Amino acid sequence: MCARYSITVPAETFGKRFNVRVPENTYKIRYNAGPGQSMPVISSHKPEQISFFQWGLIPHWAKDETIGSKLFNARAETLDEKPSFGESFKRKRCLVPADGFYEWDKDHNPYRFVLKDNELFALAGIYDVWESGDKIINSFSIITTEANRIVGKIHERMPVILNPKDEKAWLDLDLNLEAAKSMLKSFPDRSVKSFAVERLVNNVKNDIPEVVLPKKNL
Repeated sequence: MCARYSITVPAETFGKRFNVRVPENTYKIRYNAGPGQSMPVISSHKPEQISFFQWGLIPHWAKDETIGSKLFNARAETLDEKPSFGESFKRKRCLVPADGFYEWDKDHNPYRFVLKDNELFALAGIYDVWESGDKIINSFSIITTEANRIVGKIHERMPVILNPKDEKAWLDLDLNLEAAKSMLKSFPDRSVKSFAVERLVNNVKNDIPEVVLPKKNL
């Protein structure tokens, strides 16, 4: 699963990496993002700019918005079979920019995972638009897959990190769905590194720089 991630680069760096317009008045560095929060995504319908969607997908047919708290992840293996995710996979895909994510071991010790070059990457996501009266909520879910060997030492699942060459294609709704699903695989072991972090990250309110730092040896 993926229940926390970070995006800690300036707006300018973000914009250059993904070739999108980034409004500096709305963009905010996030060290400890959690479900229910508004986060920057790049959607298939507006690929030239970032949008801010709520993390936790609310299907357009849902009776109320509370279902979003349970749908912050979507399994790649069954993505096209689930009523909650199938239509979004076909018609509403997005990139979820990040520079790290967190997982916890069986003793609840947190670990941070980043690329070995510490570069930005895009997590594969899907989204939907929910409306009730005058209320409209754009929301998204991060797709997960079987963990590679690096993440697998801590947790059996990991978010899908898209190969950079596939990012544009993932947003192309004319792409064959089998081709789109073939992108949803674990990222190569050799490209990922991890380290223990302080339990500050356990509290989503601790959205501070110290959260991303390696754990201190006492």
